Amino acid sequence: MNFDRNTVIGFVVLALLFFAYFYYNNQEQLKYSKQKAREKFVADSLAAANGPKTDTLVLKKDSARADTQQRVVTAGSFRDAATGTEQLIVAENNLMKVTFSTKGGQVRKVELKNFKTPDGKPVLLASTGFDRLSYPVQTAPNQTAQTAELFFNKVDSATAANGTRTYSFSLQSSDSNSTSAIVHKYTLHPDEYMVGFDAAFNGADKLLTDGNLNLNWQYAAVQQESDISYERQNTQVGYVTGDEFDYHTISKTHDKDFGKPVNWLGIRQRFFFTILVSKQPFSSGKMEWIEPADSSRTLVQSTANMKLKLPAGTSATAGFSLYYGPSDYHILKKYDQRFEKLVNLGQGMYAFVRPLNRFVILPIFEFFKNMSAGSMGLAIALLTLFIRLLISPLTYSSYLSGAKMKALRPEIAKLKEKLGGDQQAMSMEQMKLFREAGVNPLGGCVPALLQIPIFFALFSFFNAEVSLRGAEFLWANDLAAYDDPIKFGFNIPLMGSHLSMFNVTATLTSFLISWYSMSMTPDQGNPMMKYLPYIFPVFLLFFFNSLPAALTWYYTVSNIVTLILQFIIQNYIIDHDKILAKIEENRKKPKTKSKWQERMEQMQEQQKKMKEMQQRNKR
Repeated sequence: MNFDRNTVIGFVVLALLFFAYFYYNNQEQLKYSKQKAREKFVADSLAAANGPKTDTLVLKKDSARADTQQRVVTAGSFRDAATGTEQLIVAENNLMKVTFSTKGGQVRKVELKNFKTPDGKPVLLASTGFDRLSYPVQTAPNQTAQTAELFFNKVDSATAANGTRTYSFSLQSSDSNSTSAIVHKYTLHPDEYMVGFDAAFNGADKLLTDGNLNLNWQYAAVQQESDISYERQNTQVGYVTGDEFDYHTISKTHDKDFGKPVNWLGIRQRFFFTILVSKQPFSSGKMEWIEPADSSRTLVQSTANMKLKLPAGTSATAGFSLYYGPSDYHILKKYDQRFEKLVNLGQGMYAFVRPLNRFVILPIFEFFKNMSAGSMGLAIALLTLFIRLLISPLTYSSYLSGAKMKALRPEIAKLKEKLGGDQQAMSMEQMKLFREAGVNPLGGCVPALLQIPIFFALFSFFNAEVSLRGAEFLWANDLAAYDDPIKFGFNIPLMGSHLSMFNVTATLTSFLISWYSMSMTPDQGNPMMKYLPYIFPVFLLFFFNSLPAALTWYYTVSNIVTLILQFIIQNYIIDHDKILAKIEENRKKPKTKSKWQERMEQMQEQQKKMKEMQQRNKR
């Protein structure tokens, strides 16, 4: 298909019309939604105003009194624990501060000492009213109560010589003739994100039905990054069942039934991970999750109901562990439970880059990170130089191929002048010329193709590397998020409400590479081919604008290296006179055609004959 200037302008105008249509349609939908919400608000307000008047204070008191009575009845033999005052016990080690509650004898919140939110506040995990860890116990015949609703009023603590701290929360039966008791014991080691949790039962045969502990774990992953949509895209549910790891993105599936024993299950929200581990695998269970509205600042709310079979007897202990910490590959791997599998070094259709990240990118980046005294921007630049050095032999062959193509430009120009607008004849003669000169027109494509898996590997790596979070470099406040020194104050389709400067530098350097490459490439005769290399940088400006600054900074450095190498190799290393002499020498050698070349020439010859016949028939 031939493209002229008017065709290109037509496509641009059509694209602009599409953009304008989608933008207008989106604005109309927003107006409609706001109008409906306003109408509903007015209707609800009128209904409330016209409805019967009630004393809300009295209703609240009556409801609270009825709720208390119900909880006392439900608590049965633990009726003294049905009411009380919640006490919070704060424990801490070198990495985190854990707040325990006597209500339920459970974790109330976890503060990570080494991490802050974008607004400078501490990163908190398991800190919402939705979060809880509970299970039902039999408190009377045909009657059960959830431990999360009972007060574990006796608290004991101890500190070992190595700094390990233990906290025990006890729940005793209210009946004098009963020895039933529950003890929740938590263990906090000095330099660990993993919290040990043991639930011990005295009178387990009476407290648990058939020795089954039905654990209910509710967890809400709260927004920790500046862009909630991007963080949600990188939030996943993971687990190990039957010694096999698997995961789900929260937007594609919303529940999982476990038909095999489950070792652990957890939620990773890009840079932070919360895991529930059972020392004895859960026998079965189900996990469900939902995505609340962005306004709630919650990525996902999950509820897991897991069954654990305990040994028969009057006494029994269930052992668990709870991990609250960063999704750091090295930290997670040391537990040897496949936690690190959920760190996205390459998943799904990009799983082929995981070995590249694990065995090359990650260790090399760690090395340069230590060398650069904590400057993540410098470490990324050094990593880029290392990658370019690694592929330098292929890069040189690419530039050499480009130099040969440039040396043939005068002869190609003569062919074009001779054959005029006959594109088919031009293509045949050009292939013949390349074969005679020993030039591979696709020789420059190999490094470009090699960059594709490298780019996908770094795309996964920079989205998962927790050390980039909050790292400042030049004008970027956080290399793990997009840099936004320019804010529009309004939303642009496909771009957002900001302009990333690293994205601009990546786009400009990509444009310069395209311009330089086109100056080295023979004129193809097709007007569209002249503009095609410049389309890719335009796409970058839109699609890279919301990517992490680490990735766009890498792309900028890589492009600068490419430009410098192109200039040096073309002007100071490659001898164009020698190339011409070599081409003439190749022409004198006898040529053998490959089967592919023979088939291509046959197809072109047939197309030429068909075209000539069509022209004769028209006459």
